[in-house]
Amino acid sequence: MVIPVKHPQLPLGLALKDSARFESFFPGGNQEAVQSLRSSAAGRGESLVYIAGPAGMGKTHLLQAACHYAAEHHRTSSYLPMEELLNLSAEIFQGLEQLDLVCLDDAQALAGHADWERGLFDLFNRLRDSGSMLLVAAAQRPGRAGFDLPDLASRLGWGVTYTLKPLDDDELFAALSYRARGRGLGLPEETASFLLKRIPRDLPSVFDLLDRLDQASMIEQRRLTIPFVKSVLDQLK
Repeated sequence: MVIPVKHPQLPLGLALKDSARFESFFPGGNQEAVQSLRSSAAGRGESLVYIAGPAGMGKTHLLQAACHYAAEHHRTSSYLPMEELLNLSAEIFQGLEQLDLVCLDDAQALAGHADWERGLFDLFNRLRDSGSMLLVAAAQRPGRAGFDLPDLASRLGWGVTYTLKPLDDDELFAALSYRARGRGLGLPEETASFLLKRIPRDLPSVFDLLDRLDQASMIEQRRLTIPFVKSVLDQLK
């Protein structure tokens, strides 16, 4: 099960997206990274996996997918989006070593904040002692993430690190079609091509729009033809 952080200042509503699953993620050239995250979430892989890459690469999706996957294997976990939690205290790290899996998103947000860096350093050591797994996502690899605490960057480099590879045009088309099939959504090739020429090229934007189209299609009982998709896009402007 996914366990929320037990801290009185933690905001409510930090729920995982139900759609954030490994099965709904198109890996492209990132198969090894996805498999490593999956293994660790199940308790069989590396104790520390660090994934790096700019926004829009699907890092959040993968960490939330790891929490879902851990729950399927009867393992406890917590997902922490650090950019959303930075206004709180590093005390929220206390007690996390009792969980099987901790997923830390946007770790670069902690760089330059001495209390947070020290808190993460201490958490790393406690997780290691307890045998828990730590999955980290950040914009840059550990040594380039901007941490002031040298020992923290060093510790985060002890595990396996992957720099996610962006999808090329063919892979992005395949990812869109793959996600549509997973939702049971009929997406003609010509409509998919039309979409990819007119929307941002990052995965979260592509999948968010696909979710909106799915909802609109169900409400209006319309197929995803180019005219219908164009009308939905016009409404979103």
